[in-house]
Amino acid sequence: MDDKLNILWTTDNRDTIFNMLSMYAINSVNRGWWKHLNIILWGASVKLVANDTQVQTEVLEMIQTGITIEACQDCCETFGVTSIIKNLGIDVKYMGAPFTQYIKDGEKILTI
Repeated sequence: MDDKLNILWTTDNRDTIFNMLSMYAINSVNRGWWKHLNIILWGASVKLVANDTQVQTEVLEMIQTGITIEACQDCCETFGVTSIIKNLGIDVKYMGAPFTQYIKDGEKILTI
């Protein structure tokens, strides 16, 4: 997909979610910068989302904007947060194979 951006979100830094990631993602959709925007929670980001209600609100706003969000199942299990992440409407799955396919397909990836 030429007009798709995947944002690989690995940080647990709150400032980054509010002042970069969600701001850019929501504006990208609202202003038509990207036709498809997908966010991948991997590593520490799953713990941040599960344990911070303000971040959860931001995630829900992104989903309502039409952004798809996926999360690494292994990470969710490691941090014991699978049910919380799923209840937010996030697609929880083992991400190794899908992420590898995104790369092989030449999809654009921004890592945060």
